[in-house]
Amino acid sequence: MSINHWVKGEVAILEINDPDAMNTLTPDCLLQLRSALISHQDNPEVRVIILTGAGRKAFCSGANLKKTFPPERGFARNLLISREAEAADGGYTRLLDLSDLQIWKPIIAAVNGYCLGGGLELALQCDLRVASSTATFALPEVKVASVPAVGGVQALLRAIPAAHAMKLALTGDRISAADALNVGLISDVYEPEALMDGALEIAERISRNGPLAVQMVKKLAVETAHLAPADYIAQSNTAWGLLRDSTDRIEGRTAFGEKRKPHYTGN
Repeated sequence: MSINHWVKGEVAILEINDPDAMNTLTPDCLLQLRSALISHQDNPEVRVIILTGAGRKAFCSGANLKKTFPPERGFARNLLISREAEAADGGYTRLLDLSDLQIWKPIIAAVNGYCLGGGLELALQCDLRVASSTATFALPEVKVASVPAVGGVQALLRAIPAAHAMKLALTGDRISAADALNVGLISDVYEPEALMDGALEIAERISRNGPLAVQMVKKLAVETAHLAPADYIAQSNTAWGLLRDSTDRIEGRTAFGEKRKPHYTGN
């Protein structure tokens, strides 16, 4: 199992690569994923990231049950050490939480099959989700007497209406791509052979915008959406001020006046 990743134009593509095991997750895979995300966040040539799974059967079907046995040491002890140290002991759930990485470049999940359990928790941490017509989605943990460990219930409640979110979380049932589109879990559905082209087309449209502005929009969405209006307006005004004198914003206004396409550099 590995994470393949490459850059196409201004878009980085990350691929969970274990199709024989339905692209299930292991501690090593998650460490590779985190490393790849950091490398592309720090690469000035990359403006958007696409996350997908190898093959057409699965985006990610959760943890690899054969390779994620309970750690030898207690949960309390491992909770108080680093994610990487816990992974060496077999722990993996904290690695699936990507919030500590502060990836401000937009991430698009291109869901090409099963998106289950930890796979859905991974997709819910992406900024956009698109899917093939054969994709299915579920948080099935209750069926095996467990719960989503990485905020899956809470993220689902933020992504779709509460009635649909709670039905999914409490039943553990799967829904189709069509149903996921209907409730707003995904934004677009494509035939399987057109999925990556569709995801790339969206990514390229995003990449043509001012890269600092795009990242700042994501930062505001992540960090301030829960605040009261007075507070999130203040944060938004500060973000606007930070970008006001940027080279890209001046270029955007100049290009608009000259009726040409802007050339953004991320400065």
